[in-house]
Amino acid sequence: MLAVEPLSISPWTVFLYALFTAIATGLGALPFLFTRRILAHHLGLANAAAAGLMLAASFGLIYEGVHSGLGRTLLGVFLGLLFIQVSHRYLEGREVSFGALSGLDARKALMMVGIMTLHSFAEGAGVGVAVLLTALSLTNGFVSGLVQATLKAYPHLVLFSLSEELPPFPTREHPEVEAYAPFAATKALLTRPAEGARGPGVDFATLVGLGEGGEALYPDLGLRLEPGGIYLGSALQQSLGAFVGDRLYAMSATQERVELRVLGAFRTGNYLLDSAYAFVDLKTVERLSGIRAQGYQVRLKDPWRAKEIGVALAGTRFFPQAWQDTQRTLLEQLSLQKRVLGILIFLIVAVAALGVANLLVFKVVEKTPEIALLRAMGASRLTVGLVFALEGVFLGAGGVLLGNLLGYLLSLYLSLRPLDLPGELYFLTHLPVEMRLSDFLLVSGASLVATFLSALLPLFRALRVQPGVVLR
Repeated sequence: MLAVEPLSISPWTVFLYALFTAIATGLGALPFLFTRRILAHHLGLANAAAAGLMLAASFGLIYEGVHSGLGRTLLGVFLGLLFIQVSHRYLEGREVSFGALSGLDARKALMMVGIMTLHSFAEGAGVGVAVLLTALSLTNGFVSGLVQATLKAYPHLVLFSLSEELPPFPTREHPEVEAYAPFAATKALLTRPAEGARGPGVDFATLVGLGEGGEALYPDLGLRLEPGGIYLGSALQQSLGAFVGDRLYAMSATQERVELRVLGAFRTGNYLLDSAYAFVDLKTVERLSGIRAQGYQVRLKDPWRAKEIGVALAGTRFFPQAWQDTQRTLLEQLSLQKRVLGILIFLIVAVAALGVANLLVFKVVEKTPEIALLRAMGASRLTVGLVFALEGVFLGAGGVLLGNLLGYLLSLYLSLRPLDLPGELYFLTHLPVEMRLSDFLLVSGASLVATFLSALLPLFRALRVQPGVVLR
């Protein structure tokens, strides 16, 4: 059976296609800038093309939905048909007028405007805002989860000694310091001899030797260090095929060899740490590589203040290194990923805003006689334009509120049932969610601005109505 390789699509490709979609959506309103009348022949062609595209899109969505869940797809189709049937029966027995239209034509036009309104209100702005908020919450959760998982087995702050002899820790009573311990780290080749039916195991690892107080640096790991003992990362333990009580041999670059006994294993959720780190006592590292204590590892109450506290503690005897410095590349990549993701998904909201513009332009054309009459009766251009601007704001505000609700519910669901991730690819074994009020406010504000700007096009169209020409 042939293996199908997954498509590799860059963010810029997604950006360009989404941009073209947004531009194409906005083209629907452009003809009304240059003409007040469209020939019935041209209108028929445009309606036929639009109907064909919508049918193709509908069947495409049904095809995708069947793969996700046949029952839910059929339920959605049923609810849509039910809405159309109920609306049709409601309008069928009533005398409906829609601008210059009446009877069957008015009912068709009213149905068309209603569907366009729902599309712009719910599927456009609402779904766009919901998807954007969910994506940002997942990105926040991924970043926070990765940082928390990393700091389970990584020091908040390291003070490297600038002298051969390790000076005493600078300030014993600093309010932000929770724990500290002398340390030394080295690379080593770990081997496990074959025993019975089990074959041998071999892997490279970073051995972190901790002195007195080292267990308090990593309370989540449950370390109980003792001479000649070793704690392995969970993935490293699996790679070596080692169990508690097994004998391991560590060999350094200087060809020194030390026998160790497996005391236990730890799991942070960060695959890079779980597969490459192990903890031993400080004397084991000294015997293995000849390295004496290199400085102090420090645990802080607030890890994000590591740089500031490092400068305060270092003085002239230590060189401070905060965890943000060693993980700088990763943090910058995650920050860039969040910005790019936000821009790409915000284009959905931009497309919805253009849909609102199309709807309002349609209503301006339909209401042209009423606009002219209001102008002839003394209404100012600002008053007439404000009516359509307020309608655009109303549609945008409704969509944003709906999007906030959907985004919150979807993020809450994903936080209760997190997605599993392959740790060797994404460093985390599951995808956490972190909702932030600032993201909700920023997305809501940007969406409202986009919707308001989209309302300017029909507003200008309404301001250009000349009462004398229309009422003549």
